[in-house]
Amino acid sequence: MDPSPRRSKSKESLPSLGEGGERVDSTARIMRAVANLTRSWYLRCGHWLQGLPVSPLLIAAVVMLPVGVVSSALLTPTRQIWIHLWDTLLPEMLSNTFVLLPGVGVGTFLLGTGLAWLMVAYRFPGQTVLNWLLVLPMAVPTYVLGFVYMATFDFAGPVQSILRQWFGQNIWFPEIRSGGGAILVMVLVLYPYVYLLAKAGFYEQSGATFEEVRVLGYSRAESFFRIALPLARPSIVAGLTLAMMEALTDFATVRFFNFPTLSDGVIRIWHGMMDLRAASELSGLLVIFVLLIILFGRSLRGRSRYYQLGGKVLGIPPVNLRGWKRWFATSTCSLVVAVAFALPVMQLFHWALIEITRTPAEAISVYLGLTFNSLLLSVLAAGFATAIAMILANGVRLSEGRVARTAAHLATMGYAIPGAVIAVGILVPLSTLDHTINDLLQSWWGITIGLIFTGSVVGLTYAYVVRFMAVAYNSVESSLEKITPNITMAARTLGASPWKLLWRIHLPLVGPGMFVGASLVFVDVMKELPITVMLRPFGYDTLAVWVWQMAAESIWAGASLPALIIVIAGLLPVILLIGAATPKRSK
Repeated sequence: MDPSPRRSKSKESLPSLGEGGERVDSTARIMRAVANLTRSWYLRCGHWLQGLPVSPLLIAAVVMLPVGVVSSALLTPTRQIWIHLWDTLLPEMLSNTFVLLPGVGVGTFLLGTGLAWLMVAYRFPGQTVLNWLLVLPMAVPTYVLGFVYMATFDFAGPVQSILRQWFGQNIWFPEIRSGGGAILVMVLVLYPYVYLLAKAGFYEQSGATFEEVRVLGYSRAESFFRIALPLARPSIVAGLTLAMMEALTDFATVRFFNFPTLSDGVIRIWHGMMDLRAASELSGLLVIFVLLIILFGRSLRGRSRYYQLGGKVLGIPPVNLRGWKRWFATSTCSLVVAVAFALPVMQLFHWALIEITRTPAEAISVYLGLTFNSLLLSVLAAGFATAIAMILANGVRLSEGRVARTAAHLATMGYAIPGAVIAVGILVPLSTLDHTINDLLQSWWGITIGLIFTGSVVGLTYAYVVRFMAVAYNSVESSLEKITPNITMAARTLGASPWKLLWRIHLPLVGPGMFVGASLVFVDVMKELPITVMLRPFGYDTLAVWVWQMAAESIWAGASLPALIIVIAGLLPVILLIGAATPKRSK
């Protein structure tokens, strides 16, 4: 048999093998080219990548994601949404917001700065005790004081009822359900921000400078306006900015007093219309107001700079008040403590006793469940926020670069963003992620698992960390700054990796600072309302949500016990601040 045909057949099949081999060779050449380019890029940029603060950048990106989502929604507005908003509540919400912010700013400035100057510049009976009692209103959330005042001073409340019995049915009384009532409540709760910072600014001033102005013939009041107030302006403006941002993020108080603002509008749109796009675009408008507040604060500070030169006496020398002035000062401070803290807490105790006595024993489990839910969310948020803050602060310390510091600044901006904005900014990516996961599972295996992140404890914890990262970070950073750089450099010289340095060196030394930061985040989450209302799982109530729901239905006794628990928990950061409320004077 002639084998040539078989050989010929084999030869005919060779070209097809050769084509496959050429395809393999071309793919290999492409892969080698990509590898060479990657190696070249790494050799050129490797040094820069090694110095890049990866952890601060990653944390900043995750924390700033909600704000970026909301801002992007505002950059692409929907005409129909804004027409509908303008035809309904938007004009009223805008006007009320423009009234609320200046009202709270002026009120907290007058009350906080006035009380701070009184404490620093004068001596009167009871000053030592009143000095820290004036900080206690910080423990009362605005919505708690709001519903207590509404129940007390409304038409059907005890105050107006007694006045009508004494003076007749036609007696006039100011309407508490108004913008004035909302501003009053917020001023009484938020003035400690200005009070503490203004007092610190007054204490830091040189007594010698103040006395030199007095020698020139200026009275004590003139010296206050010409010297003390301008020198304390940065501290006062910082307190005003915090107070106005807290007023902007509130929605429950303004709803109680029938004074809708932009923050309340976001909650209304989400609950009433379930329109995430409209809520996102209105949240973007809230971000603009935050920027306006920040720019307003910077403009108040101005470009002027004030420095203390050559003053050996720290603090303005106080003057003993005499006669009726000393008792007037004591009465004024006592009245503020009474109306802002003592009377509301006493009213809550009264309602709580009524609720406990008439509530069956088995119904107490409802309050235990609310407390457990609040404690669980607070512990989770405090733990994650403090751990992430420690990683962020450690990354900034090791890199010591501008990029890391900028990333840390961005990661802590959530505290300046209203809770409703953060909630909407988290709803958008989490809902997209949930739907993507379900679509993939449906296409691959024909199953759906429902929403995992949206409306879950995971989403809530994420939102809390974004909102209160600044609180944890500032506490951790202040403790980390007390560690001498020599310890860090010695550990790095001995070959310690960044994670080992964090675990073996930095973490044990900043334990007290982490505890303080976690405590502050814990209390803030206990009081947080907008984020919890918008992101909580279905049927998952907390103490704050229960207070809001009961107060909205005018069930004062039902709201009293959870509100009292929140107030007692809020006393923790106040106790931590008492030590800083009275700085020691240098001798």
